[in-house]
Amino acid sequence: MWLVVMPASRVFAKGESERTQIIGKIAKEFGKITSPILAILVLTGIYNATWYLPSFGDLFSFKSYGATVLFVKVVLVVILIILIYAHGAYYGRKIVRLAREKDFEGLRAVRRKSRILSFANLALMIAILILAVVLQMSP
Repeated sequence: MWLVVMPASRVFAKGESERTQIIGKIAKEFGKITSPILAILVLTGIYNATWYLPSFGDLFSFKSYGATVLFVKVVLVVILIILIYAHGAYYGRKIVRLAREKDFEGLRAVRRKSRILSFANLALMIAILILAVVLQMSP
């Protein structure tokens, strides 16, 4: 979102307050799509885990290379999901509220923290992707 929508919003919004509120509405609508997609990804991940593990309990056994990698991947996915929803619930609402109140100094400070968390989310996504590739490689 912040790679495409935010830069484009500078073209059609009249001011920072309006721009941020529009982005907040777009993000809220985007969230309606991403939640079901995330649920589908988690469900397909659980299904795919059956290829690597004979039983669910083997996930915690660390007896095989696949089980260990899969365990780390599951932990990272859980952390990512928590961070995604915490980010939206806290920073998303706060950014829109500060924009509505035209508190641009507060808005800059919150956006700075929000970007750090966004980059952490991106790093987690890349790590999860790498672990998915590692699972496909033989030990």
